[in-house]
Amino acid sequence: MWNRLNKSMMVCQMVFGLSFYGVMIVLTRFFLEDLGYSEADTMMVVGAFSAIGPLFAIAGGFITDKFLGAYRSLTLAFSCFGAGYGMLVLGASMTNVPMSLAGIALASYARGLMSPSYPPMFKRTFASEEEFESGYAVNYSVNNVGAFIGQYLFPLIVLVIGFNGSFMLSASMAILAMVLLVVTRKPLLKVSPEIDNRPVSARNWALFTVISVAMIGLVFFMFNNMEIGQNIVYAIGLGAIGYFISLMIKADKRDSLKMGTILIMVVLAIAFFVYYGQMMTSMTLVTINTMRGDLFGFIPLAPEAAMAMNPLWCMVGGPLVALVFSSLEKRDIHFTTATKVGFAFILTAIAFGILTLAVMTIGENVIIRPEVFLAIHFFQALAEVIVGSMVVAFILSVAPKHIEAFSVSLFSVAIALSGIVGAVFSTSIALEKGQAITQEIAQTVYGDYFGMLTIMAVVLVAVAFSASQLIKKMLEGSEPEVAAELQQAES
Repeated sequence: MWNRLNKSMMVCQMVFGLSFYGVMIVLTRFFLEDLGYSEADTMMVVGAFSAIGPLFAIAGGFITDKFLGAYRSLTLAFSCFGAGYGMLVLGASMTNVPMSLAGIALASYARGLMSPSYPPMFKRTFASEEEFESGYAVNYSVNNVGAFIGQYLFPLIVLVIGFNGSFMLSASMAILAMVLLVVTRKPLLKVSPEIDNRPVSARNWALFTVISVAMIGLVFFMFNNMEIGQNIVYAIGLGAIGYFISLMIKADKRDSLKMGTILIMVVLAIAFFVYYGQMMTSMTLVTINTMRGDLFGFIPLAPEAAMAMNPLWCMVGGPLVALVFSSLEKRDIHFTTATKVGFAFILTAIAFGILTLAVMTIGENVIIRPEVFLAIHFFQALAEVIVGSMVVAFILSVAPKHIEAFSVSLFSVAIALSGIVGAVFSTSIALEKGQAITQEIAQTVYGDYFGMLTIMAVVLVAVAFSASQLIKKMLEGSEPEVAAELQQAES
């Protein structure tokens, strides 16, 4: 199953996780302390940074399918990451807000270019659909190895080499991944689709350049005008979903039913990633304001680095989830992907229930121990592994081949829409600049907010289980081979 190509691509994925999430984990303090942003504005910028990149996977999917192909798009994506982080170095060195925003705008565009090009490329390095689905869960864990290292170490690295030094480190790693892709170019092109092996016309290069410049300029505008920016995210995201629906209506019955199941899964993913986005926004603020002490009394952990617990558990969760479901399937116990998403919402409800209990019972010293967040991230990470790996695999298994990359980009659209919605929700717990955190504030502001999210997660469990039955009926109403494909995807 494993070969040089998929191993080298997983190295690139790990490097992406290390550099991207290393930058993300220090952005909150960078904007709060160096650039002087308020808590509410910082949450919107950081939430947008996690969301806008996936949103522009729409453009990335179009560019990959129509202009450049997966290999070229992926290579250019890492080049843009390097350039974007380089601009962040300049922004941090000069305490320059526009330069910093331009840097995260370019990095966001790069993520949008990478998201729809990596999975199809990675899939083609495997001999069969079954091997890919098993390998993609492992790939998800490898990505989280990089994310864990970045999220744990970067807050400590900043203390030594500053924000500009940490951004320079991320730029160097992105360039390293690009070099690795260039080195493995010939064998990767052998398994690539025809578009990757055809020369790109001058017209297509020109169109790519125009689209890219326009997208980067739009992202910069959105970061600089977040109130307008969030409405642009809604418009683009809903427009992409609307376009997908129009394609679904025009398609024949077989493809239309398959595309309908993708649409249902995208809606469930949007709901889930509202919770995932809390890690970068509300939960990060809570840890900065309340988490004190070393993990287990001897492991140093900066408050903003608490998010590193998520990829730590994801590294464990990837193989664990794959093992549990494969063991069940050997006993002829099969669950649809939507049912598995229902299980994910159960885990999310447990995670946010623990967080609600922690803030509602907080003492007068307003301190929550790191071990509490370790437990919270355990349940949420298992949920993330289920949704993050299995929904993408499901989409790839049922998407019509001619819109494969665009269909995958809808998963990124779900992340984008939910990221902005989650960030907007999070601003409700933002404190005024300089306002001290007290026991009463923690219990009333934080407690009510996370309590509401816990109740909604329980409701979404029932929604996901109902959606599972609907998807099953839709596939059964299609041609027999469609149901066979789903059965194969689930095994």
